[in-house]
Amino acid sequence: MQSRIVGTTMPVLEFALEANESIISEAGELSWMSSAIQLTTHTQLGGGGGLLGAIKRVAGGSTLFMTEYRSTGAAGELAFATKLPGHIVPVDVGAGREYMIHRHGFLCGTPKIQLGVGFQQSLGAGIFGGDGFLLQHLSGEGTAWLELSGELVIKDLQPGETLRVHPGHVGAFESNVSFQITTVPGIKNKIFGGDGIFLAALTGPGRVWLQTLPISKLAHAIAEYLPQVQNVESGAAGGVVGGIVSSLLRGQ
Repeated sequence: MQSRIVGTTMPVLEFALEANESIISEAGELSWMSSAIQLTTHTQLGGGGGLLGAIKRVAGGSTLFMTEYRSTGAAGELAFATKLPGHIVPVDVGAGREYMIHRHGFLCGTPKIQLGVGFQQSLGAGIFGGDGFLLQHLSGEGTAWLELSGELVIKDLQPGETLRVHPGHVGAFESNVSFQITTVPGIKNKIFGGDGIFLAALTGPGRVWLQTLPISKLAHAIAEYLPQVQNVESGAAGGVVGGIVSSLLRGQ
């Protein structure tokens, strides 16, 4: 198996697979592939920790079903592109080399890679889309490729060294790094600071990957430029259905 990362702002991860080699990813990650690649969608019960592993993967914000891309009969090509401007980061996974990654950080991996829930905490409605804050635990054995958005900043924390980060900027970190959610100190800072009230405290030793373009901040930045769907005049229906009904009533 050979892999290479092509591009800069919107990179793509390309694989050259020998016969019977395979890569797994969550459903919907594929960009393109050659005719020798065969797709199989399953719960990864064999190599992903059994039924309990599948349940942990769902609890960690992943999908129940994974897709296996296997080259059958001949060599094949396979590619995964990033969904946002950013970077693709390969990491070696094994005993003593496990990672915590943000909920959308797993791009793909070799068949024995496992995903599970690593950290989950509700931070209140309206923060991070109302979904709270969630990290996935990356374990197993093999190689995984992470998708981190924006520019990439790597910090190697020394024992006892603490870095406080806006949670959305946490891309990934080694599992031996201590992690907890804290609040911004001071009542005035919480109310008027404009940076939110929660921070992630990461304490070394270990490596941390920070991303400069959290999806939550990108969504907030462009929200005012997105078209707004109006409700019907009676207010009885809303959202997309309300917009359609309203247009019909106005004869549009």
